[in-house]
Amino acid sequence: MKVSPDYYDEIFNYQGEWDMPSACGLKIRRSEGKTYVIVTELYQDNPGTSVTYAGHKLAGQICQAKGLDLKDIVYVECNPNTNSKLSFYDEEYFEVDFDADPQHKYRQLTREEMLKLLGK
Repeated sequence: MKVSPDYYDEIFNYQGEWDMPSACGLKIRRSEGKTYVIVTELYQDNPGTSVTYAGHKLAGQICQAKGLDLKDIVYVECNPNTNSKLSFYDEEYFEVDFDADPQHKYRQLTREEMLKLLGK
């Protein structure tokens, strides 16, 4: 499953669980006074920890590398469309609130919210 480069501006290498070398797609967008950090799962091109399991650690590494403040970003995880017959691989975007309880940590964004954010 190859992920289209349309989903990211760069490949971001990070230290995953147990410091396992890992990689994700990364876009940073500014919209309506907010900074959105959008990480995309790369599936077969990620040798280590998935973006979901890296979560807060990955967000911190991105902020450090890009000169951002973790408390000032909106962190979004993308499961890209890989044109698979399995619905598990359909395109989905989730805003992540690291401070929320587990039941409210993820909020799925609508297609309209993502199109607006990406300027489409």
